[in-house]
Order: sequence, then C-alpha cells, then structure tokens
Amino acid sequence: MILVIDVGNTNMTMGVYEGEALRATFRIMTKMPRTSDEYGVLITQILQNRGIEAASLEGSIVASVVPDVMHALNGALARYTRTKPMNVGPGTKTGIRIITEDPRAIGADRIVDAVAAYEKYGGPVLVLDFGTATTYDLITEAGEFAAGITAPGIRISSEALWTQAAKLPKIEIKKPKSILAQETISSMQAGLVYGQIGQTEYIIKKVKEESGIKNLKVVATGGLGRLIADETESIDVYDSFLTLEGLRVIFEKNKSVKK
Repeated sequence: MILVIDVGNTNMTMGVYEGEALRATFRIMTKMPRTSDEYGVLITQILQNRGIEAASLEGSIVASVVPDVMHALNGALARYTRTKPMNVGPGTKTGIRIITEDPRAIGADRIVDAVAAYEKYGGPVLVLDFGTATTYDLITEAGEFAAGITAPGIRISSEALWTQAAKLPKIEIKKPKSILAQETISSMQAGLVYGQIGQTEYIIKKVKEESGIKNLKVVATGGLGRLIADETESIDVYDSFLTLEGLRVIFEKNKSVKK
C-alpha cells in the first residue's frame, strides 16, 4: 500500500492505495501550523481508524503548492510511516511534457491532475480543478501540457464579498432556487454559482476555439467541481479523486525510489 498526499492551500487530501484500488481517503487542514510529530500522530491515528497500520505502507508521495509545510510533513512521513516520501517536482517522471514558456512555474497539483486525466481519459483533454483557484489546463493528444488558465476559486470570490463589503454576510456556497434572487443570501449565491458556470462555459469555448481542437474531452475535479459540473453540459466528466489517482500513477512511474 502507498500513501498519496495532495497539499493544497486550504486542505491536505490524502489517500491510501492498494494496487490500483483506493482503500481510504481523508483530509486535514493545511493552514493550521503543525510540527512533524503532530502531523505524524494525526496521520497514523486516522489511518488506524480506517483499519490501516502505518507500518504496512510501502511508500508515500506528496504534491504540494505550500512549501512552508513540507519540512514538517516529510519528517512526519519518514519517522511515523518509515517511508521515504517522494515529492513531485523537477526531475520527477510524469509522462507529461510541459511546453509552456516556464515549465518550472507549473504547480505540482496541476501536473498531477494532467497525468491522471491523460492516463485515464487520453488526449486531448482539458483539466479543470475547482480548488482555492480554478484552473484550466490543456493537454494535447501527444501528452503535452500546452496551456493553462488560472482564475479565482469560488471560495476566494465568496470571501472577498463578505470581507470587503461590510453589509454582506458569510454564506453557504450552493445553487439558489432561482437566479432571480430577492434577498441578500440567494443574491450572493446566484452571483457566485451562476457566475462560475458562465466563466467555465466561456473559457472552455475559447480554449476549443483558439486551440482548434474540436474533440477536446473536458474533465473536472476539486471540492466544488461537482456543483458546477452538474449544471453545465460543457464538462464531460467529474472525477473527485483525479489528483490522488495522478499521484498513484506518478509513484508507479518512479517506484525505483526506495523507502
């Protein structure tokens, strides 16, 4: 079994794979400062609660967009799971060739998503990740990471509303009964959700138009991705575990790295 970890700006999403089967998933907050011992105890306790002993892990792999947590997290994995954590970064074999102007500027999470989407659905494919930021990444038929678009995520937009406008409240992000809102909360929900749907549909349309790719598969993932995917025909597939699957695939491509 291997432990895969996606370190995002808001949450760390973790999964345990036994072969190609996903045995367990769980999340912990990224923003809360922790020592390596705190990470280690928390991870091992959650694993035990899922019926998995840390000692049974054969390896671990991490993709992170938050450098500040990596020293403590890597130390925790080494000490508490007895694995040598593989960190996705320059030099990691992925099977994806990045042809953008600055390949090193592409986040590890986006590379991992691209790997999973290309392996599972083939190319050309457009990968949407509705996380802290909403990202749109174009992978060609030949497996080239050709372009990426980055926009504020729905949560960032919602936080901007209630922190920057004194009279607007903090709200639950969900689709209101109608876009014809008649009070503040549903008005904000309508703007956030329908605004994201409109952005998504337009960006997908423009990517297809400017790339000239007509048979482009559109795959979405990320926390609020289901909410958007259910409301538009522009998204072909919603895959909630796309990033974890990408980490598993990359681990397999690099498994000569020993514990």
